[in-house]
This record gives sequence, C-alpha cells and structure tokens, in this order.
Amino acid sequence: MTDERVAALESEAAGDPENPARYRALAAAWRRQGAEAEAMAAELAATALEARAPLALFNIATACFSAGRRAEAKRWYALALRLDPDLIVAHRNLAAILEAEGQLGEARRHRDEAYRRQSVFVEAATKVEAQRVLILAASGFGNVPIEALLPRATTTRITWFIDYAKDGEAERLPPHDLVFNAAGDPDMAEALLPEVWRFLARRTAPLLNAPESVAETQRHLLPQRLAGIGDVVVPRVARVARDALGDPGVAAAIGFPLILRPIGAHGGAGVRLIDSAADLAAADLGEAEACYLTAYCDYRSPDGYFRKYRVIFVDRAPYPYHLAISQHWLVHYFSADMLHPSWKRAEEARFLADPAATLGRKAMAALAAIGRRLDLDFCGIDFTLDPAGKLLVFEANATMAVHLRDAAETFPYKHVHVPKIFEAFETMLARRRVG
Repeated sequence: MTDERVAALESEAAGDPENPARYRALAAAWRRQGAEAEAMAAELAATALEARAPLALFNIATACFSAGRRAEAKRWYALALRLDPDLIVAHRNLAAILEAEGQLGEARRHRDEAYRRQSVFVEAATKVEAQRVLILAASGFGNVPIEALLPRATTTRITWFIDYAKDGEAERLPPHDLVFNAAGDPDMAEALLPEVWRFLARRTAPLLNAPESVAETQRHLLPQRLAGIGDVVVPRVARVARDALGDPGVAAAIGFPLILRPIGAHGGAGVRLIDSAADLAAADLGEAEACYLTAYCDYRSPDGYFRKYRVIFVDRAPYPYHLAISQHWLVHYFSADMLHPSWKRAEEARFLADPAATLGRKAMAALAAIGRRLDLDFCGIDFTLDPAGKLLVFEANATMAVHLRDAAETFPYKHVHVPKIFEAFETMLARRRVG
C-alpha cells in the first residue's frame, strides 16, 4: 500500500466525511502500513459515525490530542462538531489546537461558539476538597499555567472565561474561597468587561494577581516599571503596530540589531533578529496586528554559551526554577538540549541549590526588589547576568510555566527544589483563605 493510495483515501474521506465506509477503508490502508494507532482511530471513528455518537468522536480526538497527534485530533473534533455543533468542549479543544498553529481567526470562531453558550465551568476536586478557587481566565492563550499550582485532587476549580462574561453572571457564580486572576498575559487578555469589574468591586473572597498589576507587565512598560532598581538592566523596547514597521523613527528609537516579537507570541513563535530597516519593513507578523521591538544585547558568557535563568515569585519572594544553556541567542529550555553535555545539568543543579552563590549578592537583592515592584502573587522573570554582574532582564510576567515533568532519574535536583515553589504557593493560598 503506497502513500499515494493512503492520500487518495484521505481525500475521499474529506469529500464524504460522514461516510463510515471511507474510514474503514482508510483504517485498512493504515493497518497495511503498520500504522496501528492511525488505523484504530479511523476504525473507531467509523463505528462512532454508524452510531451517530459525537461524544465517541470527541473521545477519539482527545486521545489523539493527549498523544500529541494534533492533525488527527483536529480531524476528529471537526467531525464530532458536524454531528453536534453545540458540543462546547470540542469547540474549546479545537480552538486551542488552531491557536497553537497560528490560525487565530479560526480559533476565535470556535471559542465564540463555545463560550457564548457557556462561560463558567466547574471541575470538582477528585479526592478531598481543600479549597474552592474561582479562576478568572482569558479564552485563548496567555493564562497562568495552573495545573501544578491548583492540583485537581484537592482543588475545586471554577473557571470563568471573563472575556465572555454575561450581565448578571457574577451573581450566579458558585461559592468560592479565593479568586485567582489567571489572565496573566496583558497582550492576550482583553479589556475587562463591566460585569467583571462589578464583580471585582463587590467580591468578598481574597484576590490574587490583581488585573491592574498584570497590565503593567507588558514588555514595553517593563523598562519604566523596573526603573531605579539597582543592578538591573532592561533593554529598550517599543510596541509597534504592523503598519508602522516601515517608519524610520521606529528603528532609530531602538537601534539595530533588534528582536522582533509578534504580539501574543509564545515559545519563540515568530521571534527573529532583525539587522536592517529593509528587513524590518518586510517583516511578516502573521495574524498579529502589532509587535515588540527590543534592543538586542549580546549576552554570551565567556565560554560562548547563552544562559537564561528563570526565577518564580510566590507572594513576591523569589524561588529558582531553571537555567537553560544554549548555543543560540533565542534560548528556550525545551530546545537548549540540557542533556548534552552533562555539565549543563550540573550547573543548573548548583543554581537551584544555591542561587546566591551563582548570581551573587547584588543580583539576589535586585531580584527581591523586582518581586516587590511587580507586586504580583504569582509571576516569574527570565534574565541573565551581564559582564558587570547586573541582571539583564528579558521578560517578567505571570504566565511563566512551572511544572515537574522532567524525569527524576535525569533531573533529580529538580525533584528536590521545584516542589518548594508549589509548597510556597499552597502556603500562600492557605494564608489568604483564613484572612
């Protein structure tokens, strides 16, 4: 069975998407190629179509989504929605996939379909309920990653998608002990609706991460926000609309080389180094209507590597989270290859065990001052040290991911130090719950 035959069967299924026979033929073709997972999904989809069971299709899609097979997940979510256009959770998950692919308009369409029908979702604690937390969330990307911070076992999570808040909805919210504003990316979170402002004005439960403080973490506001803190350097940065990229004054205010970052970019998507006015004027922002331009600083260490430290602030106190060491200026932990050579992990382990020994007294004092200045209950900062030992700040905001998914046998030190962040967060929640 050739790839061309599979492609032909795929095309036939796309043209006749609700015909179970198309998927059974496709399943047989995949099975002949040894692609058992794809074959099983197609076979199950055929059975679901025969039963006209959209939830079964949703379950197939979700299994593919969880396994990282996004293209298949998109197909089965779309098919589930053909059978039941009101399947809210399918719209939600499909929107997340489309947004990750940069298809922002299509993602917005599916979010609208979901959250205009329902904007409040309750997930009950799976074991013993210790707390009920109302989570104020934006419907797209840009929320604080909460999975490790608010564990399902002990937390009943009431998520309110506040960009779809309806008049009078705040009066019907379930009881809760705390309010956590998880809409942590000020570029992605829209202006709060009147219903949300009314709720915040009348609420009686403690609020974490006030929206006003989150709004001040936009990249172009950060230099002024951290101004006056000793031993801190924040590069020049400007927020620029798409149609202003050809303006000579824009580049002159920053200088070349500069880093272009589309608004809403996460994980380095669309980020590039720009060396000339011509390249800047021709830059493709994708679907973003604006971007950040940041002065580039060559922050290579003497050994030729680039280092990016991440520290998490819990109730304004700093906790070391990770150190990424890369040969490329755009450093992300997932692409830094911290497994090779092994000295990278040894250096990271030393940083987590004793950040003061790595960073120095002045840098630690600067971090403490930044935590107080940001005035957020949970946030993080990415930075490096310049040759003078000062903190060169890349970004500081509330959407920093914190998890413990790294294997204990490979990163044993993380399993010692990262849980301290979760413990500090839980201690803060307990303290706020009792007043």
